[in-house]
Amino acid sequence: MGTRKGKEKPAKPGFYLPALDETQRLMLEDAAGMQGLDEEIAVLRLKLLDLLRDQPEKCELALKVATAIAALVKTRYSINKEQKKSLREAISKVLTELAVPLGVKAILK
Repeated sequence: MGTRKGKEKPAKPGFYLPALDETQRLMLEDAAGMQGLDEEIAVLRLKLLDLLRDQPEKCELALKVATAIAALVKTRYSINKEQKKSLREAISKVLTELAVPLGVKAILK
């Protein structure tokens, strides 16, 4: 099977399967059928909450996760620069409101 100009060559079926256990194989099968970014955004939001609750000292990592969320949301909703700035400010406000009560003192830019 050759590749056409401008088209990516599809991955071989089962290429990653040897590295996965049975549960991961089933999860990969489910993930392959998904479209959109909504679930990824939701998972990152939950992981951010876990990170803030369980490891509040890792402010830099929390900010990186928040930045990733903002990028995914921007992609998902194709928002413009001004909307992105507002979203980033909203995420920073949420982080501040969650982090401070947890005893984290961080400077959010």
